[in-house]
Amino acid sequence: MSNRSAVLLVEDDAEIGELISRYLENNGMEVTRLADGAGLDAKLAGGTYDILILDLNLPGEDGFSICRRVRASHEIPIIIVTAQGEDVDKILGLEMGADDYVVKPFNSRELLARIRAVLRRAEPQARVAGAPSSQAFQFLGWQVNLLSREVVSPGGMKVAMTGAEFDLLHAFCENPNRVLTRDQLINMTHGPTAGPYERSIDVLISRLRQKLEKDPKNPAIIQTVRSEGYMLSAPVSRA
Repeated sequence: MSNRSAVLLVEDDAEIGELISRYLENNGMEVTRLADGAGLDAKLAGGTYDILILDLNLPGEDGFSICRRVRASHEIPIIIVTAQGEDVDKILGLEMGADDYVVKPFNSRELLARIRAVLRRAEPQARVAGAPSSQAFQFLGWQVNLLSREVVSPGGMKVAMTGAEFDLLHAFCENPNRVLTRDQLINMTHGPTAGPYERSIDVLISRLRQKLEKDPKNPAIIQTVRSEGYMLSAPVSRA
């Protein structure tokens, strides 16, 4: 993570946008603000940003559509901002490819903590002190490189993964053929900044299956163990 992370903030409420920008800038980040998604493509094409903070309730194109569109063409981490208590917004945001969500009204410290956590997850391990001794995993022809945070298919194709998806796959590779509960997966992938919302893990599992499984509706690699959790059902070797 760079010393001054570049944040692209899409927030139509001028007062909230100003408060977020000032707080993040006071904590060593550079913030570029937009009031809607109209100029977002030009910003992403013309600049280098480390993370996108995206409000869902926007004029014109809504945050869900923006999130889906950005995720289809960019690997930038995305944190969505959603209204308090609207669980459906959290689920849809994650399904569209967001890495995390923050619920309004939120504490600025929580937002900063989540931004830093997502940036850490997106950072290649090669740039992080204390990189793991096992630098890669292999299973069923798949290769998971912890240093570059790349996933390569049995056919040799690099498969794009968000930070949250990669961390979830990493957790399974560390614990093959072992049932992991939702709570365990939340702790392994999000740590102390995670909320208790278990449905987020279900959404991430679904996203991961779309990328790993031949038939995501009948998964053979990441299996559901009813009333218990999920399991990577494959032998895993370390490199």
